[in-house]
Amino acid sequence: MANYGEVASQAEKPARPASITGNFSATLPALVLILIFFVLPVAALLTRSVTEPALGLGNYAELLGSSTYLRIFTNTFLVSGLVTVISLIIGFPVAWALAIMPERLAKFIFAIVLLSMWTNLLARTYAWMVLLQRTGVINKTLMGLGLIDQPLTMVNNLVGVTIGMTYIMLPFIIIPLYGVIRKIDPAILQAAALCGATRFQSLIHVLLPLAMPGMMSGGLMVFVMSLGYFVTPSLLGGTANMMLAELIAQFVQSLVNWGMGGAAALVLLVVTLSLYALQLKWFGTAGQGGR
Repeated sequence: MANYGEVASQAEKPARPASITGNFSATLPALVLILIFFVLPVAALLTRSVTEPALGLGNYAELLGSSTYLRIFTNTFLVSGLVTVISLIIGFPVAWALAIMPERLAKFIFAIVLLSMWTNLLARTYAWMVLLQRTGVINKTLMGLGLIDQPLTMVNNLVGVTIGMTYIMLPFIIIPLYGVIRKIDPAILQAAALCGATRFQSLIHVLLPLAMPGMMSGGLMVFVMSLGYFVTPSLLGGTANMMLAELIAQFVQSLVNWGMGGAAALVLLVVTLSLYALQLKWFGTAGQGGR
């Protein structure tokens, strides 16, 4: 019979941590896939930005020193910022309504939101082209109501791009906001009301701060996705209102200028990573919905 003291001492020994080698071998296939399909292609493209047509930073100097390219950067950041702000303004009330309405109705409306996101992007963009043209439903309705005398020009300009992209990006704001707002205890708002706070004060000082993680995660997602969007700006904006993703596609496909395309892609990547770093610095993991 084993010694009781030896058995007790063995039971008290802490469990050995999992082997580092074992953990690495388990994640090795995923790391190889990321390396092959993401890291190497991006690295190759960015390398060509400083080696073609000659070794140096000439592509970046031309990209950042040209007024034409700077206008494209301005269009990109302007539209992305407007789409993010408008999406937050529209998406917050929708997410709040989904969180407080009866569960059956909330599920139905939430399914509509998801269905709009799952619908083919090209089909949705063409639908907006039909709606926004001078003879489209929107212009005819406004003229029929007597609000305008002449059809508004909402295609082949940044107005149409902003409207179309806002519609496409709304689910990416509503979904994270809905998840955060739904977790807020209604008793907190009731306590604010009992303490004398008006509905507006409860919104500004209680609800908005508590919903900030969802607003930050959704806003950052929408802004970054808008920076690299191609289909909607190309169809609704036209060549006169080009955005950065269209410029990269033109460099690579039409001009076969991989150096300039890689330079523009690196600028977009640096901006994206900088925004993500700022969010981590200011809000930490709470900015991505963490606690």
